[in-house]
Amino acid sequence: MFITIKNLEKSYGSPENKTFVLKGIDCTIEKGMICSLLGPSGSGKSTLLNIMGGIDLAERGEIMIDGLHLEKMSQKELAEYRRKKVGFIFQFYNLIPNLTIRENIESGAYLSNQPLDIAEIIHILGLEEQQNKFPNQVSGGQQQRAGIGRALIKNPDLLLCDEPTGALDYQTAKEVLGLIQTVNKRYETTIIMATHNQALGQMSHISFKLHDGKIETFEKNVEVLSAKELSW
Repeated sequence: MFITIKNLEKSYGSPENKTFVLKGIDCTIEKGMICSLLGPSGSGKSTLLNIMGGIDLAERGEIMIDGLHLEKMSQKELAEYRRKKVGFIFQFYNLIPNLTIRENIESGAYLSNQPLDIAEIIHILGLEEQQNKFPNQVSGGQQQRAGIGRALIKNPDLLLCDEPTGALDYQTAKEVLGLIQTVNKRYETTIIMATHNQALGQMSHISFKLHDGKIETFEKNVEVLSAKELSW
C-alpha cells in the first residue's frame, strides 16, 4: 500500500483550549490512484493534505507513505521528503512574477535528481505559445497549468492538490481537471485532491468524505468519469 494512515489526530490551540481538526483518521491509498478528499471548509481535508505533504505534523497516529514513517522524521528529513517525493498544486498559482512561464516550470526541476523533460511537460500542458510570456500576460487557467507543470517536472511520486480549480471558471476548471487525469495516466502519479466540489469524486478512483475531522464515508468508483463528463 502506497499510503497508510492510522488513528491520525491533529489539534490547534493551547492545552487548555484545544480544537481538534483531525479526530482519528484511518485510510489507505494505493499507488497510481487519484483520490479526492471531499468536504466543506473546516472539515480537515487541507490539514490532512498538509500532513501527507510533510508541511504539517500530526499530534498522534501513524502516517506511512511509500515505506516512510512521516511521524518519525526530523525537520531535515521532512524537507528532503518534500523535495524528492512530493509536488504541490495550490488554489492560487504562486508563480514568480518576474520569471517566464517556462522558467517558472523549470524552477521545479532544480529540486529533483530525476526531473522530467521540460519540452515534454510544456507540450502536455499546451503552453508552447505561452512559455516565453510572464504570468500577468496569460490567463488564470494557463497560470494554473504552469503551476501543475512546476509540480510535475520534479517527477514526484505524490502530487497534492489543494482546491486546484477553486480560482478558475467552469470551463477552465474542467480543462485543468482533464490535465490532472492525463498526468495520472501518463506518469502513474498518485494524486490527492482536497476539494469542496463533490463532482471531483466522480473522476477519482477513490474518495473520502470528511466531516468535522472524521472520515464520514468512503467510496471506490467502479466507473471513473473523464473530466469532460463532469458537471456541477
